[in-house]
Amino acid sequence: MNNIRLVFIFFLSLISLLGCNDESIVSLSEHSVIYCAEGSPETFNPQLITSGTTIDATSNQLYDRLITYQGKENTLTPAIAKSWHITHDGKNITFYLRKDVPFHHTDYFTPSRFLNADDVIFSFNRILNIEHPFHLVSGGSYPFFQNINLGELVEKIEKINNYTIRFHLSHADSSFLANLATDFSVILSAEYADQLTKKNSKANIDTHPIGTGPFKLKEYRVGSFIRFYRHEQYWREPAKIEQLVFDITPSNTGRLTKLLAKECDVTAYPIAHRKIEQHNSLTLEAVTALNVGYLGFNVKKPPFDNKLVRQAISYAINKKVLLEMVYQGKAELANSILPNTSWAFDDSIPEQEYNPILAKNLLEVAGLSQGFTMDLWAMPVQRPYNPNAITMAKLIQADLNAIGIEVNIVSYEWSTFLNRLKLGEHQSFLLGWSADNPDPDNFFSPMLSCSATHTGSNTTFWCNQAYDDIIQQALQTTNTSLRKKYYAQAMNILAQELPLIPIAHSKRYQARDNRVVGNILAAFGGISFYHVTKSTSLKKNIKTKTDNSGNSTNIGNN
Repeated sequence: MNNIRLVFIFFLSLISLLGCNDESIVSLSEHSVIYCAEGSPETFNPQLITSGTTIDATSNQLYDRLITYQGKENTLTPAIAKSWHITHDGKNITFYLRKDVPFHHTDYFTPSRFLNADDVIFSFNRILNIEHPFHLVSGGSYPFFQNINLGELVEKIEKINNYTIRFHLSHADSSFLANLATDFSVILSAEYADQLTKKNSKANIDTHPIGTGPFKLKEYRVGSFIRFYRHEQYWREPAKIEQLVFDITPSNTGRLTKLLAKECDVTAYPIAHRKIEQHNSLTLEAVTALNVGYLGFNVKKPPFDNKLVRQAISYAINKKVLLEMVYQGKAELANSILPNTSWAFDDSIPEQEYNPILAKNLLEVAGLSQGFTMDLWAMPVQRPYNPNAITMAKLIQADLNAIGIEVNIVSYEWSTFLNRLKLGEHQSFLLGWSADNPDPDNFFSPMLSCSATHTGSNTTFWCNQAYDDIIQQALQTTNTSLRKKYYAQAMNILAQELPLIPIAHSKRYQARDNRVVGNILAAFGGISFYHVTKSTSLKKNIKTKTDNSGNSTNIGNN
């Protein structure tokens, strides 16, 4: 109910941002970029949600973090914190903040000071302290941080002075810095929060956002568009474009049509790749993303509380056909939740075979030789890890029908789909996970830990104490070889228990007008328009390939 309440509050509180007429988004100059997005954000605060649609529209556009990733090697690098120091035991981490980081100046907030330690402490204490005056605002759910048990890890955050803070940890955690660099660890304005408290409008902190990022929110029309303006006083060099518009177009065909008609400059999750490549004015791009698409089971509901049934279904599904028909060969077969590009991947786990005869035998052992009827929930939107869940569901339906299982395909509007999953109303579902950082724990803890069953990101509701203990052991050492051994043990447990069936690790695609230049996609996390420019001249079409690090590279002219 908290998530439903969050979305309800979000939409109601946006009325003051809506315009009074219906004029379309037209006549934008070369200093503006229109991005055709696949859906509306559920909130403007990425602390509250793990949805990729929300992260794309908020995190890198509106906010900054203490630290961030940089370069092909994804090296942790300073951001709002200019440096940091870790004690020998790994339990105390001190951050030294920049002194010249301004917040957004908008129609609804005028900052009187630069960012300081109070803002960092406010941003994290809101998440960690259930007694904090803003903790329960918008529902009190912070799924990413609850999934990684941040509340148990951080004992307190100490203000040393106005520009120095110290995190005191209960124990060393090898993923802590990686998690501070994720799209969720954004810094909010404590001064803005104080103003909203006086106005009795606390919920506006999540719907009328104030951050320090390269863009600020100007206007939002629910289900139509989001308009951002450049943050002129950005602490780094200001963005090159003056205006960024998210044109919300859920239809795959609709986004393609707008791209071809020059109504958008960049489009999310493009279809008809060949058609795009045939246009000299367009470029198709891809990054090798850290993600996994999967078929999940609600292990609290029969017959999927029986692992023999889950194993039977895994043998009955022809994953190679799914890759060919759904991903058009532009993905790799998933043998575990962890992509093989991760340093923790264990290649000793045998590939799951396609064996309908064995599947029938397992059903017989499970006492279901006559088969059964099940619901399969297919998400309604296109995501990198699953470009067409409805088509995938139909293919799985045919595979399972061959072993006597009748499949009813169910779908809902995206936010309804997610909320009902979190409530556990489903039997099985098609979903996926896109990593927020390159640390392998970002797959293991948020997707399948016991704590994640309470926060909504583990919608299999599978909880295995042996698995959780292994994950915790992996986090409490910085020895990479030892961590890899722990993760191999965790992958073996998953291969036996099968709370979900990994299907594919896919690339993330986007298409753009050639006048738009600059990196937008990344191998993990949300998109960013900070480095984007737009010229008035049309360049030749440049085909791209993607290397294993997730960086697009030119391979020639068309």
